[in-house]
Amino acid sequence: MTPAGLVFNVQRFSTQDGPGLRTTVFMKGCPLACSWCHNPESQSVAPAFVRLAHRCMRCGRCTDEELANPVVTGRDVSDVDNCPTGALQIIGERTDAMSLLRRLLRDRVFFDQSGGGVTFSGGEPLVQAPFVTDVLQRLRAEGVHTALDTCGFGPWPYLRDAAAHADLVLYDLKLMDPARHEAATGVSNELILGNLKALAGVHANIWIRIPVIPAVNDDVANIDSAAEFLRSLRPAPRVDLLPYHPTGEAKFVRLGKHYAHHGTATPTPDQLDAIAARFHARGLMTTISGVAA
Repeated sequence: MTPAGLVFNVQRFSTQDGPGLRTTVFMKGCPLACSWCHNPESQSVAPAFVRLAHRCMRCGRCTDEELANPVVTGRDVSDVDNCPTGALQIIGERTDAMSLLRRLLRDRVFFDQSGGGVTFSGGEPLVQAPFVTDVLQRLRAEGVHTALDTCGFGPWPYLRDAAAHADLVLYDLKLMDPARHEAATGVSNELILGNLKALAGVHANIWIRIPVIPAVNDDVANIDSAAEFLRSLRPAPRVDLLPYHPTGEAKFVRLGKHYAHHGTATPTPDQLDAIAARFHARGLMTTISGVAA
């Protein structure tokens, strides 16, 4: 029996996670700790309770120690329900495969009309691979287009089996140098690159997603190394450049974590075009935020 999954968000009408209108399921847990992460609340594999300071009326239900920290311990769902202003929130909801499937199929009409479907993201879906693979298989049986958004850091059998039930794999590629990758994300990229090579041999529809982070991975040496690696794959994958934006900064603050990229500017269109040109020069179809460059 497939274990229950831990989901921290189900976002409807997504337009950045594959073709058409999509419902994106964000899974809890990630083995990476990217300094620019858009969803730092996803990194822990356990549910978490957080207090939103801007909603808190200091009603007396929380201790002084809890009020001094955004992450609250020793709570349960009833505490969330009883918070008078909704300041106490839980990140992570357990669900079984059939309950999630029924919820996702409510949007079937939008999938059918737009050529969309369901994308599993995170966090990292491979952290909960048996659950994700089960739901992907059920969705495919219902005729729903499926996508897997992964950083590729996980056992190859997990990636292979999940990808087998995904019409599209969105594969993150951050840095090519192992030491630089580990410094930025907390892990080496050896497994990630090896898994990508293996996946390219068995899956025909892979989109590479490269977050363009100024002063982290936007240098010519890294871009050219990535382009050379990707053009060696057969078939050559599509490349999608994702310009940095500070979406995650407020979340880092809310979780009491340091955000290393405060003040970092989003890459300009000219900078992104110059990067895209280096991939084009190697025969790789390249988009910027999903739009052909």
